[in-house]
Amino acid sequence: MKNNFSQITTVFHDRLLPEKGVLAGYAFLLQFIEQQTGKLLPLPRQLAMVTEKHQRYNTTEWQVFTKRHKPKNDVLSHVVFALKYEGIDLLILKTTFQLLEKNIIEEALMEMPTSQYFRRIWFLYEWLLNIKLNIPDLKKGTYVDVLNPELQYAGPATNSGRHRVKNNLPGTPEFCPLIRKTEKLENFINSRLDEAIHKGLNDRDKDIIRRTAAFLLLKDSKASFAIEGEIPPSLRGRNWGKAIGQAGKKTLTLTEIERLQQIVIGSKKLKRMGFRKEEGFIGEHDRETFTPLPDHISAKADDLDSLMNGWLKTNNLLQNSKYDPVLTAATIAFGFVFIHPLSDGNGRIHRYLIHHVLTWMAFVKREMIFPVSAAILNRISDYQEVLEDFSLQRIDLIEWEPTPDHNIRILNETADLYRYFDLTTQAEFLYECVEETINKIIPAEIDYLEKYDRLTNAINAFINLPNSKVDLLIKYLDQNSGRLSKRKRQKFFDELSEDEILLVEEQYAEIFKR
Repeated sequence: MKNNFSQITTVFHDRLLPEKGVLAGYAFLLQFIEQQTGKLLPLPRQLAMVTEKHQRYNTTEWQVFTKRHKPKNDVLSHVVFALKYEGIDLLILKTTFQLLEKNIIEEALMEMPTSQYFRRIWFLYEWLLNIKLNIPDLKKGTYVDVLNPELQYAGPATNSGRHRVKNNLPGTPEFCPLIRKTEKLENFINSRLDEAIHKGLNDRDKDIIRRTAAFLLLKDSKASFAIEGEIPPSLRGRNWGKAIGQAGKKTLTLTEIERLQQIVIGSKKLKRMGFRKEEGFIGEHDRETFTPLPDHISAKADDLDSLMNGWLKTNNLLQNSKYDPVLTAATIAFGFVFIHPLSDGNGRIHRYLIHHVLTWMAFVKREMIFPVSAAILNRISDYQEVLEDFSLQRIDLIEWEPTPDHNIRILNETADLYRYFDLTTQAEFLYECVEETINKIIPAEIDYLEKYDRLTNAINAFINLPNSKVDLLIKYLDQNSGRLSKRKRQKFFDELSEDEILLVEEQYAEIFKR
C-alpha cells in the first residue's frame, strides 16, 4: 500500500522536529492511521524521522536517521523500520493491521517468508487480531525473537513453529504492557536490591525484625489510606494491615480481588460491590451543572471480562517466570489501577498488588513487610504525575457523554487503550520507591527500634517505671526533640525528680545523637 506521506515537515502533533525531515516508523504509521480514520492514538515517548543529512542522533522526543535509513513509501516498510529501530508498540501495530487488507500482508509475506521482520509481522498480525493468514507453516529456519530484548524487556519465550519465532512478549493478546530498556532501569536491576535487603536482615536480631515488620505493617496500611485522603477507623486499618501481611501467600484470582475489596471497604459496603457493571471515572463534577469533569476514565464495563482475564493470565505468566519482580509488580499493579475495575478500593488494592508480586517472586522475605505505600506517600506528587502520565495521553481519545445520574457513557471502542501501553515511566518510579524502601525506610525503622531498646534498658537501669510508662516517656521525648515538656512532666511523670528527667534526656541525646 503506497502512501503520499513522505513530505518534509517540521512539527507533528505539537511535537517540534529537531530539524526538517520526513516521518518514519511509528510516526508515519500514526499519520497513516489518522488520515485513514481520523483516529488519534497515544504518542510513543520517542518518534523517528529521516533527514537528508548524514548525521544520526537522538533527542528526548526524536530519533533522527540519515537518508540511507529511509524506508520505502509504503506501510509495511515503515512497520519493518519501526520493529528494527523503535521496538514494538502493540496499539499502533494492531490499529495499522486492522486497516490493511489481508491479502496485502499475505502477498508481502509470501514474497519474503524467511525475512525475520516479515515473520515477526506475520506472528504479530495473527496474535493481535486472532486471524489466521492463508500462509503455510514454515518448515525450516532459525527462530528469531518477536520482541527485541535490546530495546524492551522480554518475557518468558515460547516457540511458535508456524512462524519460526520465539514469542517473548511479556503478556497475552488481551493484556500486554511493554517496558523500554533504559539506563535507569538497567542500573536498578543490576544493583540487585533484593540481595541488599536480604543481606541487611541476615545480621539483625530476629525479634527486632519481627517488631519492625509489625510496625511497618501498620505504617503501610495507614499510608495507603492516606494516599487516598482517608483516615479509616482503627479496626478497618488493622484489618487492611493484616491483609497486607498475607500478601504473596494466596494465588491471585479475580475472586481474591473481590475479597480484598470487602476488607478495604469495611462494614460500610457499596451498593454494588465487586467488578463494575457501569462506567467509572476519577475526577470532579461541575459545581453548577454537576457535569462530570474526568481526570481519568476507567475501562468500559463491557470490556472488563476480557481485560481482567487477560490481566490475570499475564500475571500468571510473569510472576511464575524469571521476569524481573519489580517490572512484574509495575505491570500488574499499575495495569490494575489504570483499568480501575472496581467502584472503590482500586488504589489500595493496586498498592497491595505490589506487595503480593514482590513477595510471591521472593524479592522480599515473607517475614519482612515491604512498606512501599510509605515510600509512595513520601513522593506523592511524583506518584500523581506517574498516574497522569497514562491518563492524560488517553483522556481526549475517549468519547463520552454525561448520564442522568451524573456518570459518563463511553461512546467509542477503548479496550485496547488499556491493553497495550508503555509502562516505562511507572516502572522507573516503582524502582525508585523500592530503592528508598530498602535503603532508607526499613533500615531507619530497624535502627530506631535498636536505639529504642538501648534507651529502654538505660532508663530501667536507674528508674523503676512500668513498661507502659517507659514507652510513653520515649514517645514524648520523640515528639519534642529529646526534651520532656514541663506540662507532660507534671501530668504523667510527677514521680520523677529533676535529676532523673535530666539523666533520661542526656541518655536520649547520646543514643539518638540529637
